[in-house]
Amino acid sequence: MTTVQLSVIVPAYQGASTLPLALEALRRSDLPRESWELIVVDDMSTDGTSAVARAWADQVERVEPGPRGPAHARNSGAALARGHVLVFVDADVLVHANTLRRFRDLFAREPDVVAAFGAYDEDPAHGAFLSQYRNLLHRYVHVQDAGDAETFWAGCGAVRRSAFVGVGGFDAEQFPRPQIEDIELGYRLRDRGGRIILDPRIQGQHLKRWTIGNIVRTDLLDRGIPWVRLLIRRKRSSHRRGGTLNVRPLEKIKTVLLGLGVVILAIGALGAGSTWLLWGGFLVLTVALLCLPLYGWFARLRGWGFAVRVIPLNLLYYLISGTSVVVAWTMEALPRVRSTSAGPGDPS
Repeated sequence: MTTVQLSVIVPAYQGASTLPLALEALRRSDLPRESWELIVVDDMSTDGTSAVARAWADQVERVEPGPRGPAHARNSGAALARGHVLVFVDADVLVHANTLRRFRDLFAREPDVVAAFGAYDEDPAHGAFLSQYRNLLHRYVHVQDAGDAETFWAGCGAVRRSAFVGVGGFDAEQFPRPQIEDIELGYRLRDRGGRIILDPRIQGQHLKRWTIGNIVRTDLLDRGIPWVRLLIRRKRSSHRRGGTLNVRPLEKIKTVLLGLGVVILAIGALGAGSTWLLWGGFLVLTVALLCLPLYGWFARLRGWGFAVRVIPLNLLYYLISGTSVVVAWTMEALPRVRSTSAGPGDPS
């Protein structure tokens, strides 16, 4: 029998509805089945996820007590793995038939690469506008940043097992729920000199349905604030590597301009005069114009009617990003201010 090369690890929580689709997509892989194993980790679901998984997986691990989050679930799966490469696939992602083969070929072709990840495809499963927008935006960002990356994405990503073990896997204590555990893992892999590749040709279809509520909650609480706090702490340490994926200089400029524009508009609306309103509107319009490449990309895929509807959501994205920065800096600065004001001989 051929030696197992890849271990595919699928963390699942309350995944009985989407997991069969995700596992069926894996079954249709054009990579010979004997060259990869499938491990599903059920994070103490109550909807029969384990029973569903047993019909497909080589191994099913159930986390008890739980749930303990996807970081812990992925670590549990990695502990069972026999493959040289660990492939992480979310339970609501349908990989393409060539996804596993592309991962295998990339690692064979690039011996210095310790991790790689792909992108969502251009055909999100849920047809509602918000879901189409959100999943396509994710693809746009990954396409723009293709090549060498500073971070990692575990929705459809792979890591050499030796490198994964070398950095201690995902930080399940710091991230007991879905947040930026994969991004943080990527930073640690890069800090050890590893190379990470973002290849948007490695694709999966996302099944998630997005709403305004979970967009705001995810961007602010699960990504924005934790990511900025992580960057602040890294800057304080000896690790000075920059960041890709949404923290490029132009993205920072857009965030600052929109934040200023909103503040100036608010001042004008409170009675400061029409000049304030004009300047605030000008700054907001400037951000929108800077995003024309994004809107053009949406227009090519879904038409200009769709692209125009994207504009307010895209501006909301930068507003949330700015809010994340302010909140994260405040959260990081307050303990230091308190410590300084207390003095070395004062009680804490």
